[in-house]
Amino acid sequence: MHLKKPITLPCGAILQNRIAKSAMCENMSPKDHAPNKELIHAYERWTNGGPGLMMTGNIMIDARAIGEPGNIIIEDRSNFELLSQWANVVKDSGIHLWPQLNHPGRQALSPINKEVVAPSSVSTNIKGMSFLFKKPRTLTESEIEEIIDRFGTSAEICKEAGFTGVQIHGAHGYLVSQFLSPLTNQRKDKWGVSLENRMRFVLEIYRNIRSRVGDQFPIGIKINSADFQRGGFSEDESMEVVKILASEGMDLIEISGGTYERPAMIGSSKKKSTREREAYFLDYVEKVRKFINTPLMLTGGFRTTAAMEQALNQGALDIVGIARPFTLYPELPRKIFDGSLTELYVPNPKIGIKVIDKSGFVDIMWHEIHIRRLGQGKRPNPDLKASSIIAHNFTTTMQKLLFGLPIFRKNKKRGF
Repeated sequence: MHLKKPITLPCGAILQNRIAKSAMCENMSPKDHAPNKELIHAYERWTNGGPGLMMTGNIMIDARAIGEPGNIIIEDRSNFELLSQWANVVKDSGIHLWPQLNHPGRQALSPINKEVVAPSSVSTNIKGMSFLFKKPRTLTESEIEEIIDRFGTSAEICKEAGFTGVQIHGAHGYLVSQFLSPLTNQRKDKWGVSLENRMRFVLEIYRNIRSRVGDQFPIGIKINSADFQRGGFSEDESMEVVKILASEGMDLIEISGGTYERPAMIGSSKKKSTREREAYFLDYVEKVRKFINTPLMLTGGFRTTAAMEQALNQGALDIVGIARPFTLYPELPRKIFDGSLTELYVPNPKIGIKVIDKSGFVDIMWHEIHIRRLGQGKRPNPDLKASSIIAHNFTTTMQKLLFGLPIFRKNKKRGF
C-alpha cells in the first residue's frame, strides 16, 4: 500500500506514512488564546491513529490580528508550557506535528479587532455577511517587515516548544494570499503590481523562518491553486510561485484553493470530473509535478482509499491530506492500514438558509463541535443535526466575540 510508505523531506525529516491530518478550524482556545486541555486531548486521540503528519488549525502570529475568537496566538513565550504540552503529544511516536502560522489580513472579524490591515484597502465582500468585516487599512512598509519578522518569531518559539515543523498559511484569502492576488494587492511599491513583487512577501516570510529554525527543520506552505475570483490569483501565477518556493528549499507544498468569498476549499462547486476523481485540485497538482520535485500534499475531497492510492501511484502527489473526516474517524490512518476502513462518510450539514449554507460556515461549525467532542473524550456523532448545534455555537461564539473585543483584551505594547 503506497499510503504506508515513508517519505523523506528535502530537509532530511522523515514522515512515516503518506496520510496527513490537514488543518481545520478549531476555535477551542479560551479568551487567553492559549491551547487548552480539550484541544491537546483531541490531538492525543489523532496521534493514536498514526498519521504521518498533523497540521494544527490557524495559529495567529499577532494578538492585534485575530481571524476567529477562539484562535491560538503565538507571538511570545507567555504560553510556552502549554505549547510544550501540546507538542509533546507526538513525542516518541514518529508522527510530525506542525503548527499552521497565519495572519488573517482583511479576513479578520471586525468585532474582535480594533483595526484590520491588508496589502491594500480592499474590503471582504461575502453576501449576507459583509457586516462582519470592516474595510482594512493599507499596511506601511515597516509594518510589512514587522509581520514578516513575526512569522519567524512564532516559528522559532514553535521549534523550541517541541513541534517538529511549521506550515505557512498562504491560501484561502488570508494575508499571504492577499499579497499574492492582484485583486487584493493594489500596491505600487516593491510589494505589488508584478507577480515578482507580489510574491516577495511570502518569500521573505520563508527566508525569515529558515534563518531562525535552521536547514533541518521542516517548513511547509499551504497555497491556493487559484482564488477562483475574477481578477484574482490565477492558476498560471500560482504555478510560478510554487516553482520559486520549491527552488528556495520549501519542504512540503500543500495545494488548496479559494477564499472566504469563493470557498472552493470546501467543494462548493465541484465539476463532474472532480467528483469522479474525488480530489478537488488534482488536475492542478498533475501540472505542477512536471516542474518540481518538492513533495506535494493535496487536501480536499478524498473519500476512498482506492482514490488515495490511485493518486499516489500516478506520482502527481506525495501526501494525501485529509481534514474533516478526521473529526469522525479519529483513528483513520490505522483503520485504513488494517483494511477496516475503505470509504469515508462525511455529511453535508445545512440549516436551510441558502446564503449561510453556501458560505460554508455551518459546515465549519459542525466539525468544530466534533473536534470539541474528541477533546472531551466523546464519540463522534455523524447524525448530529446542524440545527441542534447552531444555537449552542452562536451563543459560544458571541461570548468569545464579546470578551475578545479590544476593550476587553489585555492592552498590547504595540499597535497599528
